[in-house]
Amino acid sequence: MMAQLTFLAMMACSAALLAGFFGALHPAFDSVSHFRMHVSVLTALLALSLLLASFYRLQAVAALVFAIACFATTMSALPGLSPQQAVAKPADRIVYSLLQMNLRFNNPTPKKVLSLIGRTNPDVITLDEVSRMWAKELGYIASAYPYRILCDYPNGIFGVALLSRRPFAAGTAPRCEPRGAMATATIDFGGIPVDVAAIHLSWPWPNEQYWQIGELAESLAGLGETAIMAGDCNAVPWSAAVRRVARLSGMTLMPSVGPTWIHRTLPDFLRRYAGLPIDHVFSKGGVTILSAARLEDTGSDHLPVLVEFTLRSDAPEDEHRSALAANDAPDRPRS
Repeated sequence: MMAQLTFLAMMACSAALLAGFFGALHPAFDSVSHFRMHVSVLTALLALSLLLASFYRLQAVAALVFAIACFATTMSALPGLSPQQAVAKPADRIVYSLLQMNLRFNNPTPKKVLSLIGRTNPDVITLDEVSRMWAKELGYIASAYPYRILCDYPNGIFGVALLSRRPFAAGTAPRCEPRGAMATATIDFGGIPVDVAAIHLSWPWPNEQYWQIGELAESLAGLGETAIMAGDCNAVPWSAAVRRVARLSGMTLMPSVGPTWIHRTLPDFLRRYAGLPIDHVFSKGGVTILSAARLEDTGSDHLPVLVEFTLRSDAPEDEHRSALAANDAPDRPRS
């Protein structure tokens, strides 16, 4: 009886893994794909236990091979297992930095967030879950980041914000996209105008993520030829949702820095190695990403991501490059 139950569980997990590859057909399948890494491990464990039962040995071997193949498609999101080579800092270009943070709307330690911002001193900051509490807290760094836009979400909790030490390009104004899910501004980086966007997608199906991406389609397509966008997509890099965002915006998804989210009641080491990689950076045009790293916990259920990049004013779209040093770092990324 135990072998039969294990076999049924193994087959159910295998079916879930298979369904996850058809996320483009229906968002329900895409929701399953977010847990491909975890379900692959579970399927492999069930298959290994069934290898002792001769009646199911052939099915167990097939399921084990399938689970390993599925897990291989997620390897790029595991830091240390699939390291990316950093791009060397060019001597003739300025290196800029972007800090992406999901603040958590009720973060009990907002001073940790402000301290991290002060220590990393990024040029631009993209923020998610900007609640009314955070509107006050972010006011304390208004002198350091005078160029800003805060976009309210209908529930007053899941808004986004974009803060910059560098001015908005002359003749442009920052804007909030539908229902506060995206903030966009054209920022002047030493004479080079760059569209910078902060995005925060809802949870996957049966929640509204699929329809929300459709609402943002025009805004994503409207980003300039040189742009960088960061945010909590509530979707893993191999999902149809993230691929759809990249396709609509014409941007390249930066290789994952690794898991960035886990339920807040679980310890940080589990988040770094068993969480979900759902905080992403996209870029196109003259943006060259040099390095990226997850930073320390600041009281949110997400880890901050710090990115270093340079700009080329004369780069056509087909020369766009995106490279990543997938290293954990206590403060700034290494290259």
